Amino acid sequence: MDKEEIANLIDAKHSELISWLEQQPNETWSQGPDGKWTQGQQGLHLLQSIIPLNNALSLPKFLIRYKFGKANRSVRDYDTIVNRYLERLKDAKGKTFKGSQNMKIPGIDEKQYILNRLQTESKKLQYKTKKISDKNLDKLILPHPLMGKMPIREIIMWTAYHVEHHTQILKEND
Repeated sequence: MDKEEIANLIDAKHSELISWLEQQPNETWSQGPDGKWTQGQQGLHLLQSIIPLNNALSLPKFLIRYKFGKANRSVRDYDTIVNRYLERLKDAKGKTFKGSQNMKIPGIDEKQYILNRLQTESKKLQYKTKKISDKNLDKLILPHPLMGKMPIREIIMWTAYHVEHHTQILKEND
């Protein structure tokens, strides 16, 4: 996928999620199915995953290369990334990764803040995606807690799917 397609996908997936969450009754924000995350926790989790990516993309590119290295393979396509993620999720057997363990349940008073921040972070990621060079998208890598080190282009495509994945979960639990 080229940069424009990825940025549009990020926009579409976040817009769908935010629109869906805005349409839900307030009482469902803090109450979820037994043993599952609430809508608020899903939104907070997505916010917790996009902020570090945007922060990393704000670093000087030489620092990213120094800290994490360079890709030693070609970039995978979107479907391959999605399938690999789903396989890794299955292998993780429901294990939650560090930042999202024992997550608090955001109150209804935090709903608008979380949705606004998700929108803002999505726009930042779209902007950064369009501005970074294709060479850096494909050669610089960042760590992912489940997938390991990934070229930046892949981790941004994964971010779009990650939002879709959680939107599907929310809709299924509705």
